[in-house]
Amino acid sequence: MSNLEKHSRSNFQTALYALSLDRTAAAPLHVQLADALRRMILTGTAPPGARLPASRALAGELSISRMTATTALDQLTAEGYLETRRGAGTFVAADLPHIAPPAPTPATGPEPAMPRAPLPFHPAMPDLSAFPHTLWARHLERAWRKPDPALLALPDPAGYAPLRAAIAAHLSAWRGLEVSAGQIFITSGATQAFDLAAQALLSPGDTVLSEDPGFAPMRAAMHAAGLVACPIPVDAEGFDIDAAARAHPQAHAVLVTPSRHYPLGITLPLPRRLALLDWATRSGGYIFEDDYDSEFRYIGQPLPALSALDGAGRTLYIGSFSKLLSPALRLGYLVVPTPLLPRFADPLATHPGASLVPQPALASFMESGEFAAHLRKMRRLYARRQKAILTALETHMPNLLAVTPDPSGMHLVARPGPGLTRSDTEISARAAAAGLTLPALSRYFTKSPQQGFVLGYAGFDEATLDAAVRHLASLLLDRRHPTAALEP
Repeated sequence: MSNLEKHSRSNFQTALYALSLDRTAAAPLHVQLADALRRMILTGTAPPGARLPASRALAGELSISRMTATTALDQLTAEGYLETRRGAGTFVAADLPHIAPPAPTPATGPEPAMPRAPLPFHPAMPDLSAFPHTLWARHLERAWRKPDPALLALPDPAGYAPLRAAIAAHLSAWRGLEVSAGQIFITSGATQAFDLAAQALLSPGDTVLSEDPGFAPMRAAMHAAGLVACPIPVDAEGFDIDAAARAHPQAHAVLVTPSRHYPLGITLPLPRRLALLDWATRSGGYIFEDDYDSEFRYIGQPLPALSALDGAGRTLYIGSFSKLLSPALRLGYLVVPTPLLPRFADPLATHPGASLVPQPALASFMESGEFAAHLRKMRRLYARRQKAILTALETHMPNLLAVTPDPSGMHLVARPGPGLTRSDTEISARAAAAGLTLPALSRYFTKSPQQGFVLGYAGFDEATLDAAVRHLASLLLDRRHPTAALEP
């Protein structure tokens, strides 16, 4: 049977069980059922040769008596629309020459664009080819082959309890954060985690301080929540709460990436962390800590989270699995201090939760130790790739971009060298035409933009990185290139 035939028969089964018979109508139920089946055959919804359910099964699905179902099927058999085969069942008649199939209606709307593979140097993209597909499939199949009764009940809006416990154990081991499973809420990602926290703790019109440059989707989430976003320029040590508070004394919250600023890679030093916590205690404000890829630290152990220093319960920790595993999972989480948990009861009841399907698989994947092993493997892999891109940059374009090693992360920031005079936005556009993703650093700023590029390396092997750097060098040096759009 072809895929088209399978699809047609699947549509027939769906339409069949979606029938709605009107018990208040003048026409008897068996007449309504016969009319509905006849329309399906005449319009092609029920293709020739399609098998109908047994009368008992059909009656059960439509909540009618078996006699009603049998009467309708007998009527259509008598009319020649159906045929019975001994020992096989009832089928739509294979030879109905007087029934003309409906003329196909030409499509008028645009076709959906198919996603394409990430291009070098797409930032913050994990190596999707290294995703543990076999292990993941095993955990997913085990979870849903004979699901735990808890999975079939109404889902907990806070998320699957074993996954929340597994995340708590992970945060203790990797981030120095001691929390209970009850403090963790599962979301579809970091921006949804922020949105949930904003609904619980803030009101439209409240002021939120954030880093400039910063992560544009988080700024968009602030605006969507009706908050006033105030980007604060970072300096060589990152976010300065003392300067920010002087400029905005009525601020209600701060959104920061203290373990590794995005995109500059700055680690917030201890004095500024303590000053930030002191501000929250004195002002009654909140700190939203976005910790997006801290597990990938190549020198020593991952640094403790800012939340681990907070004894006053004013810091909310936001994490995600999009960079640790795959963005396709659409899973993140929010860690809430215990005193603030009552504030989340109402927002949780109406907030769209993350899909339950991957949650039990991720829980068992983490509990088995395979998640930690995967992180260690990827940490070694990404460290090699950072060295590979640094070597390629030094070899192929030493005077064009200035880049320094980073002890952690999945991307590097490249500054223009003395041999580069064009703007980063112009070069970014030309790179896109040449098949490279080269985000301009200036696009991450809201004011006083700096020139540079964000070079993602984690998702691409060493050979691809070397070829991409050579490709970029050819572009920047204006050498003749096979892509016509690159010609000056």
